[in-house]
Amino acid sequence: MFVRIAQGQIPAKPHTQLRGPNGELRHEHCVTRDGFDGPYSILYHINRPQAFTRCTTLRSWPEPQAATAASQLQRRHLRTETLPLIGDSISARAPLLFNPDVVVSRVAPDCSDEHYFSNADADELLFIQNGGGTLVSPFGRLEFGAGDYVLVPKAVAHRFELGLARQSWLSLELHSELQPLSQFRNRSGQLRMDAPYTHRDFRIPEFTGPEACNLRTLLVKRANALYCLEFDHSLLDVVGYDAAVYPWAFSIHAFQPRVGYVHLAPTAHSTFVASGVLICSFVPRLLDFAPGAIPSPYPHSSIDIDEVLFYSAGQFVSRSGVGPGSITWHPRGIPHGPQPGRYEASVGAQRTDELAVMLDCAKPLQLTDAALPADDPNYEESFRAPH
Repeated sequence: MFVRIAQGQIPAKPHTQLRGPNGELRHEHCVTRDGFDGPYSILYHINRPQAFTRCTTLRSWPEPQAATAASQLQRRHLRTETLPLIGDSISARAPLLFNPDVVVSRVAPDCSDEHYFSNADADELLFIQNGGGTLVSPFGRLEFGAGDYVLVPKAVAHRFELGLARQSWLSLELHSELQPLSQFRNRSGQLRMDAPYTHRDFRIPEFTGPEACNLRTLLVKRANALYCLEFDHSLLDVVGYDAAVYPWAFSIHAFQPRVGYVHLAPTAHSTFVASGVLICSFVPRLLDFAPGAIPSPYPHSSIDIDEVLFYSAGQFVSRSGVGPGSITWHPRGIPHGPQPGRYEASVGAQRTDELAVMLDCAKPLQLTDAALPADDPNYEESFRAPH
């Protein structure tokens, strides 16, 4: 897409007389993916080079550490609502599960960011279980609320201005680019008409031109370290941009679920994909309508996939004892499925009101020390038949 404040302010081509209407010099900042052959964005700044006055190393980034006191090959239920988290969007996060492709964290900020942040290691996809606010970046302001997926691409400077509601987010740090599934696109790159969402369902920042912001601090996460850059100018002094890399929001309620005559595999609810990670959305929908159909998922073992399910709202056909904020993790090769009795009891059910996000991870996940306080020690018992 291309954003322009007024005719003539932004040149038609980069590097050709980058001047404003009064002859003042413009500067551009190019953000590229996959070198210069991949998607990119060019931000056009007012009359100054992209420079900072000071750079310091704050501390090591709190990378997730694998738990040593508990088995890593066990079905687990994490009650993430019990984790005591305070602070801004960086400090109020707890990494729970991780592998080389993704870090799964719970984020519960209770105050707005007093700095800008740039994650140079990963795209970050947030699912907003509760709360909302405004994502502020050089691309403009993006309003978000409960039920939204919010994508912040790698290396995009941003901060969160929070609303008054209590915040509860799921964070997925993805070490490769997040994309729609290839089968959702036609050969021109458009979303197909039978895709589970349309281009109109994705909201982009509202660009209002240069803004005089007094916050001049940018924190940059890179290779297990957090750096602090101090600027002597506003990071929002942008008059326009050419962009294919920018933040966006998508409501899970806009996802169009698939319904089957008999039970559909979870991949029928695929929503986004990154290298080694498939993200699925479970939303309210009609259940299987074949005579005598069994809507509950069947017991199974995923041999090459770790399954993670984040429960956001509603009731779940296959399981009781989980609630909003619960995360279940079923490692590869470990049998799992509905609780005893739930499989049979699901016969005749016509619809579900569940709201959940699922991850299929190709590489084995590890549990972190930060997750142990939320661990439900009785979860294994839920798979045993009552005597």
